[in-house]
Amino acid sequence: MKFEILTIFPDFFRGPLDYGIVRRAREAGLIEIGIQDLRAFTHDRHRTVDDRPFGGGEGMVLKPEPIFECLEALGGVSQREERLQADARETVVLLSPQGRLFTQTVAQELMSRKRVVLICGRYEGVDERVAEYLADRELSIGDFVLSGGELGAAVIVDTMARLVPGALGNAASAQQESFTAVSSTEEEAAGAPPSSTCASGGLLDYPHYTRPADFRGMQVPEVLVNGNHDEIRKWRRRSALQKTLRNRPDLLRDAEMSSEDRKLLAAIEAGQNTS
Repeated sequence: MKFEILTIFPDFFRGPLDYGIVRRAREAGLIEIGIQDLRAFTHDRHRTVDDRPFGGGEGMVLKPEPIFECLEALGGVSQREERLQADARETVVLLSPQGRLFTQTVAQELMSRKRVVLICGRYEGVDERVAEYLADRELSIGDFVLSGGELGAAVIVDTMARLVPGALGNAASAQQESFTAVSSTEEEAAGAPPSSTCASGGLLDYPHYTRPADFRGMQVPEVLVNGNHDEIRKWRRRSALQKTLRNRPDLLRDAEMSSEDRKLLAAIEAGQNTS
């Protein structure tokens, strides 16, 4: 998979993409990352990439010319109409506070593409013609405003790199993380026996503990050390439901839940109402 990042601050990415799984994936040739400096596509001695918006207003806006020319110079990127097809091999993403929320599900959708171009917005925004005629989609990493799209681009690359086959030491670990859409019921339907490591199914991850079992009087739950994998599985699923209900109840609306999950959730809610 190839990522192309269009930015006015190429040096920003010298740190975030040089560590951990992203670095290992790059070194193994599983992903490629190209950093494109938009100032290289300007034509004045000041290398101007921004201008005041028509109609007035505070701040500056990124001009369309450097962005269009940079994308055109990349080569091999198909026309926007072709990129909007479900089987397209590449996509062009504008990082913007006005974009669709980037989630694990969106990351998995983007994994069908061979090349992902990420345009980093800056200042008060980007000329709307970039969103209207150049980008295939707008994405935001959260309901807050950043100084630019560079952090968002790094987040997207990191999230997607974890999904590339071979990037993780244990591929199954990706199924047990928060927000992952694969459910434990789907695993069982595929013939896999129930295990103590439940798939997330769109919930938050269950709590994790390690040695020592007794740390400053704080004990690891007994169920985790008794060796009964069925009890461990149930405890982990119950704990994931409890944490999701407490911290992100909105996720329960779309989470994949079995009949056992729903009974556990009803018992949890009943316990909260009586406490």
